[in-house]
Amino acid sequence: MKCRGRPRSPRRVECSPEVFYFKPRGVPLKELETVSLAVEELEALRLVDVDGMTQEEAAFKMGVSRRAFWEDLQQARKKVALALTTGKAIEIAGGNYINTGKEHQ
Repeated sequence: MKCRGRPRSPRRVECSPEVFYFKPRGVPLKELETVSLAVEELEALRLVDVDGMTQEEAAFKMGVSRRAFWEDLQQARKKVALALTTGKAIEIAGGNYINTGKEHQ
């Protein structure tokens, strides 16, 4: 796969997840397909859909352009919707981010 444009800059993430897997009830994790959600994608969801920020405000907070933020947010929403509608587990792991060390309250 070819890289296009500039390298992806790390996103600033304020809130580290406490739970790293979500799965359908009653099915062992080892029997499920998994959708992987990057930590910065989870942060994008949190800022807009939980904290109610605009995409512009959230992009600024994460230290990226509004377009880069929008792409992260769309990827996150697509992955969560895919997992919910097809009965897959969601794993929260990896990504390219810098933890700012603050905890979400």
